[in-house]
Amino acid sequence: MAASLLPLLLFLFLITVNNLSAAQTTLSHGGFFLDITKDVQTHQYTTQLLIGTPQLPTKLVVHLSGESLWLNCAQSSSSRQFVRHGSLPCLMAKSGAQTPIPPSPTICNVRQENPITGSTNLGDLAEDILTVFDNMGSPATVDRFIFSCSPEYLLQNLASSAKGMLSFGRSKIAFQSQAVNNFNIPRKFVLCLSSSNGFIISGIDISKSLSYTPLISSHGHQDGYYVNVKAIKINGRKLVLQPIRGVEISTVVPYTIMKSSIYGIFTKAYVKAAASMNMTMVAPVAPFGVCFSSQQGKVPEIELVLQSELVKWMIQRRNLMVQVSDLIMCLGFVDGGLSMSGSVVLGGYQLEDHILEFNVGTGMLGFSSSLLTKGNSCSSMKTALVSTPTESL
Repeated sequence: MAASLLPLLLFLFLITVNNLSAAQTTLSHGGFFLDITKDVQTHQYTTQLLIGTPQLPTKLVVHLSGESLWLNCAQSSSSRQFVRHGSLPCLMAKSGAQTPIPPSPTICNVRQENPITGSTNLGDLAEDILTVFDNMGSPATVDRFIFSCSPEYLLQNLASSAKGMLSFGRSKIAFQSQAVNNFNIPRKFVLCLSSSNGFIISGIDISKSLSYTPLISSHGHQDGYYVNVKAIKINGRKLVLQPIRGVEISTVVPYTIMKSSIYGIFTKAYVKAAASMNMTMVAPVAPFGVCFSSQQGKVPEIELVLQSELVKWMIQRRNLMVQVSDLIMCLGFVDGGLSMSGSVVLGGYQLEDHILEFNVGTGMLGFSSSLLTKGNSCSSMKTALVSTPTESL
């Protein structure tokens, strides 16, 4: 019986998508714009959305690799509706993994995860009104935005007053996936993190100013963004390492994490390069394993060689050294231990003041050199964006 319903459900799904497309709300200047703020205490990146009735600002932690928006639903909303098990939104949220069954009175539940604590939960799937803005402040509303309700304990260790996590992974109910369906925008978005004020924006084309490398899939982690790193160089010297497949790009990991086997080789080579530049090592300050006197000006630079020698991600002083006191700076890379599931996770500190374009449609990552080398920053770019229509950029 369940199998016989599959053609009907697929037919209804296509009708639903067509109806959504016909009823799409248009953002006045092409795409959504989210203001991103870095939390000083947790080093997490947060934004705000207007959700529910009444439309109240909801603070959320940005999770680049997450599956969906989840939040604590303690605040009541007269427009919130829960999604039934077996319904089309439920099947979409579960990526069609479950066997289609007739709709039932049972509320659909989906997996939620707090990547900071590692806690997971099955939360009730819901729909509600959500309002976003473009870079000029013009609003657009989604009447039935899909998210899930979480228990209070899942908020543990999130930034102060954060009510959940806003995810940008590749699932069908991630934020940008729903934005594409509702606002008729390309399947890509631009991220620019800052130590103060950054942004996420869609609807702009900056491809001419970026280098590109393929985004790949990582076994067991389909919603995140990963790239291959063929080699790591320190001051131009290549480390003796095998190519690293599946380096994750993360906004919830504050500093780059390396598996112990890689971290040991990396830090040994970095210390050697630092010694050749007469840098003075000092006792390490947790969570970092390598620290120096901050009196020195220049530091060894790192190159991540991606698909070829022509495509390199340069990491320079601002994204390398963390100032932990007036006299001490530490290499902003952390030992992830031997049991770390992946090899390398590129953390938020290393991403700051770089433009990153995640093109889900083409499966490519665009990235810029550090904006600081050109006297610019994500914060100053944000200031320019909020006064310029995207079609003029």
